[in-house]
Amino acid sequence: MTEAVIRKKPGMASVKDMPVLQDGPPPGGFPPVRYARRIPSKGPSAVAIFLTAFGAFSWGMYQVGKGNKIRRELKEEKYAARRAILPMLQAEEDERFLREWKKYLEEEARIMKDVPGWKVGESVYHSGRWMPPATGELRPEVW
Repeated sequence: MTEAVIRKKPGMASVKDMPVLQDGPPPGGFPPVRYARRIPSKGPSAVAIFLTAFGAFSWGMYQVGKGNKIRRELKEEKYAARRAILPMLQAEEDERFLREWKKYLEEEARIMKDVPGWKVGESVYHSGRWMPPATGELRPEVW
């Protein structure tokens, strides 16, 4: 199609002969352009968010307190059981100590038999207090 058919002006020789046709606004004008920032007021308010967070925190602290109470009771039960069996464990350790102490004294008597004036089992420290040997001193595998 030619411009002559489109513009309905037959016989145009140049583009300069074309009538100026400019787009314009629709009748009544364009609607106004929204350029302002309008944030929708959806969702919970700040007070509702604060109260929800406070409630969640309070509930969590309550649960922590309950857990601490249960853990404290379990710990006390464990310590009570240990206190209950402590005399038996101490008696077993005393028996073991006496057996090893007899072996220790026999070994000391064998080793020091040629030393004049040596008293088997007598402490070389003259403090007047009896102290059991340190752990491991009466172990045969150490000798």
